[in-house]
Amino acid sequence: MKNRTIFFLLLAMIYWIPFQSLACTTAVVSGKYTKNGRPLLWKVRDTQSHYNKIQIFEDGNYKYIALTNAIKDDSTMVWGGYNEHGFAIMNNASFNTNLKNPTDFCDQEGIVMKKALQTCKTLKDFERMLKKLPKPMGLNANFGVIDAKGGAAYYETDNNQFVKFDANDPRTAPNGYLVRTNYSFIGKKDVGYGFIRFETATELFFQMDSQDQINATHIATKTSRSLYQSLLKIDYDNYHDFSASPFVNNGDLICRHETASAITIEGAKSIDTAEQTTMWSTIAFPLSTPAVPIRLTKDNSLPKCMVGTRDEKPSLSILGMKWKKLIYPIKRSSGYKYMNLKNYVSKEGGIKSKIDKMQEMINRQIPRTDNEDEWKAFYQWVDANIPDQYK
Repeated sequence: MKNRTIFFLLLAMIYWIPFQSLACTTAVVSGKYTKNGRPLLWKVRDTQSHYNKIQIFEDGNYKYIALTNAIKDDSTMVWGGYNEHGFAIMNNASFNTNLKNPTDFCDQEGIVMKKALQTCKTLKDFERMLKKLPKPMGLNANFGVIDAKGGAAYYETDNNQFVKFDANDPRTAPNGYLVRTNYSFIGKKDVGYGFIRFETATELFFQMDSQDQINATHIATKTSRSLYQSLLKIDYDNYHDFSASPFVNNGDLICRHETASAITIEGAKSIDTAEQTTMWSTIAFPLSTPAVPIRLTKDNSLPKCMVGTRDEKPSLSILGMKWKKLIYPIKRSSGYKYMNLKNYVSKEGGIKSKIDKMQEMINRQIPRTDNEDEWKAFYQWVDANIPDQYK
């Protein structure tokens, strides 16, 4: 019995780090509750794949754009995106389901999201797809989905089922938004990860709602970079007392060492305006990388600094990671958990002020029309100006 207990303790220790590093913080917002009537998806991605990029695919029924890992061949999985019909999807891993029925067939979330973008136009299409998947599905996640017909929902999944949580239903989402971290409401109570992050995100969205700030720009440029800790009631963005130490443990913050990227997808109000769907994309650590809004174009134009090549990571991802190392300078043991807050928030040469400046530059240049030529010119402006800000 003693040996059996030791075995399971060791097993838990082995899987602790990967589980933590796969954590994400996400939200779904109904278009009924946004000022412009467009639904929203939000994902702050935590992963061991710290270099990310944007790709456009034409390998299914519909063209789509997605966030992927920046490796040579990553064409089989995506980690959030939208297609030409305004269907959008993202996920976060859940760690309190499949506890009684684990299987060797697992980790299919990136593959399922790719298939959804290839084949789905609406939430109903996605539901039919899930129903047709062979069981066990190899899923352990909460999928956030929006479409151009007003649909906005989470689908909590395990190996054998899915349960829909509708952001348009006031009984489920009285304020028009839903938040998820790394547990599911269909799973075992008090098991999983991200309980403090869930409370933090819920507080932030409540504050945004009260101030009429639930919009893509605010979420992409402010919420994704939040350093608020809801349990301690401390916002490290406004913390400047470094008399004892410049270091803080960021393990329960929304944006932390494991965070690799972030996306905020602003959907369309209708099928007729699906081309307006926009994905605010931060392809590296959000505290050291600006968010750039991107849209699908007919000729598949994108900022080159966010795409890279088959053999090279995107330059914006490399530059963002370079500055991240200034925020997390300790490499040995568990020093990676501690951020040098002074290097980030200092008013004199701090990284925050530099990123804020970049973000202001980008926000001023965003096209105010749907004209594709203006968006392509914007992408060229990003390539010509943003990487140079890191010098």
